[in-house]
Amino acid sequence: MTKVVERASDAAKEPLRLDGVVIGVLMGLDDAGAPLVVFPGNPVEAAASARTTAKLGADDVGADVALMFEGGDPARPLIMGRILHPAGEVIPAADAPLTASIDDERLELTAEREIVLRCGKASITLTRAGKILLRGAYIFSRSTGVNKIKGGSVQLN
Repeated sequence: MTKVVERASDAAKEPLRLDGVVIGVLMGLDDAGAPLVVFPGNPVEAAASARTTAKLGADDVGADVALMFEGGDPARPLIMGRILHPAGEVIPAADAPLTASIDDERLELTAEREIVLRCGKASITLTRAGKILLRGAYIFSRSTGVNKIKGGSVQLN
């Protein structure tokens, strides 16, 4: 059971703590091979860089992982291991065929957990939770019409 601790009187001084095990998702590996994870209670909107006690590779991307946090700090996740599913549960293999629908005007790719488009240092990840993650050494946006950014909150730098 995960326990989130925050002192009401010292909320501005005392940072949020995550005690216990949290189940997160391995979103990928950075250029140095460090795992990137998302989890409930993540203090930032992007995947967090994590340390790990288990060997993880590209085949593990999208898997559930057990997380603990150094000193309870949500900014310092530590992967304890990959969540293994019961033998009876059907888990799609990493090389399972992708569901795709194509007609003359539309290409639709469908996946249960996430879709990742990757080329070199650039990637676009769509998650079932509704997140769109853009990563790259350089991101360029151009529009001949309105280029609108809209959200509950927008953070620039």
